[in-house]
Amino acid sequence: MSFWKRAVMILTVAATMSVSTQVLAAQQYKESRQTQATIADAVIARPLGIVVTGIGAVLFVVSLPFSALGGNIGEAADALVVNPAKETFTRCLGCTSSEQKSATNDI
Repeated sequence: MSFWKRAVMILTVAATMSVSTQVLAAQQYKESRQTQATIADAVIARPLGIVVTGIGAVLFVVSLPFSALGGNIGEAADALVVNPAKETFTRCLGCTSSEQKSATNDI
């Protein structure tokens, strides 16, 4: 085999190995970030969401007479109780609300 053929073959093998290593590293990094997001969601965001839903429920009850006078009980309930509850209890673990919407739109 000539020198040039051998050099081209060695460079081709090295480039192929380099690309496959980079793809594997990127995949492991993405999986690591997803794991961290899931843990943070379970430990921080979900309990905080439960607290926010409870505070929203209390504020809804306090504002109910004023909402009834204004005719917007449904809007107040959505803003103070329903939306925080949806974010807390129906969103997939580790997902943001925008990721959840895009996942449900794809189905």
